[in-house]
Amino acid sequence: MQREKFGSRLGFLLLSAGCAIGIGNVWRFPYVVGQNGGGLFVLLYVFFLAVVGIPVLTMEFAIGRASRKSCIKAYQELEPKGSKWHWHGIFAMLGNYVLMAFYTTVAGWMLYYFYRFLIGEMSGLDKAGIDDAFSGMLAQPVTMTVWMLIIVVLGFVICSFGLQKGVERITKWMMVALLVIMVVLAVNSLFLPGASEGIRFYLVPDLSKVQETGILGTITAAMNQSFFTLSLGIGAMLIFGSYLGRERRLLGESINIAILDTFVAFVSGLIIFPACFAYDVPVDSGPPLIFMTLPNVFNSMAAGRVWGTLFFLFMSFASFSTVVAVFENILACTIDLSGWSRKKAALVNGIIVAIISMPCILGYNVWSSFVPFEAGTAVLDLEDYLVSNILLPGGSLVYLLFCVSRIGWGFKNYQEEANQGVGPKVPNWVRGYVTFVLPILVGVLLIQSILRIK
Repeated sequence: MQREKFGSRLGFLLLSAGCAIGIGNVWRFPYVVGQNGGGLFVLLYVFFLAVVGIPVLTMEFAIGRASRKSCIKAYQELEPKGSKWHWHGIFAMLGNYVLMAFYTTVAGWMLYYFYRFLIGEMSGLDKAGIDDAFSGMLAQPVTMTVWMLIIVVLGFVICSFGLQKGVERITKWMMVALLVIMVVLAVNSLFLPGASEGIRFYLVPDLSKVQETGILGTITAAMNQSFFTLSLGIGAMLIFGSYLGRERRLLGESINIAILDTFVAFVSGLIIFPACFAYDVPVDSGPPLIFMTLPNVFNSMAAGRVWGTLFFLFMSFASFSTVVAVFENILACTIDLSGWSRKKAALVNGIIVAIISMPCILGYNVWSSFVPFEAGTAVLDLEDYLVSNILLPGGSLVYLLFCVSRIGWGFKNYQEEANQGVGPKVPNWVRGYVTFVLPILVGVLLIQSILRIK
């Protein structure tokens, strides 16, 4: 079967960026910044994105483009005979399912809150009312299931139409709308009274805050975020490499995607932190920041219903772009392994993803007695831990070793593939860094993440 290709370079960039842009940028990034002292964390995050994230992203793209296969079959095309690198392909595929087991639920939350602001359901609520609205949603498995199913059905229907006619076409418009809405929300936040304090917290390093959290914890969090935000390690980016032509070199494309991804994360902070400081709400309140803290802020603003509706529309686009991209990876793997049609693969996987999403939903109500970590954690936290702390950094380490090791694909093969086309080259001097330094950095991160060292 002829493998599909992107209809345009813009489609590739926006779809790859759409996979990277999601909860990692908009939900996770602001509260991790808030918990790790603001400005210094942002600087470390950008640093690790450049020295760790971009090289691994380039490697995922190279494996995909060279093999023209999905994450399971890619190793089998490129690995030396008799080697076992393809075992990681199975874990990468599973990683996509584990990610979607909670991501579809959270994307459903975003869409539900967009609907609630749109119809005015959140207008006029005080702090207690907004808190009750969120806890009430968590207590209703049927409500969460309905919105999760809307996300799953929409995502797989779009993917069933194919790469160009479905995924690329929808994602282009969604990403353009996302970027426009972001800029509008950021401009509004910057003109709020007291917004300058939020900007100062966000962008000016505060060593006293870092001392509270510990510099090691801040460094680990920043490096971990650089993996999470680019969705590295589970083949989610590899699949887009497999659809890519050889007109342009991969380092330049990886840099462009990282810049777009970082832009969204950065502007998310410009939306959230000035608003938090303007209305004197805590910036380190964790995930409830989005669903409990910010709705209070919107209700305090003039035209708060409009700003709240726009914000959760933006959040819905950000999370749904990742859902569609990962669904595409799941479908490609299924088709490569089974030979099924797209529509059959979409139907079967839609049912699978809907079923595996249920533990996350039930973890807040029927199964609330299950506490995987400290008090207040639920099934979602366990699934997030498996993906963010093990599968993403662990998978990135495997891709990295595969591309630099003589018993793997090897640096020369990786470099040759990455450097086909026009644009910045992967230089010869980088070989020592990616062979000896980068694996240590990623290995240390993996160990710290597994042990949850702070």
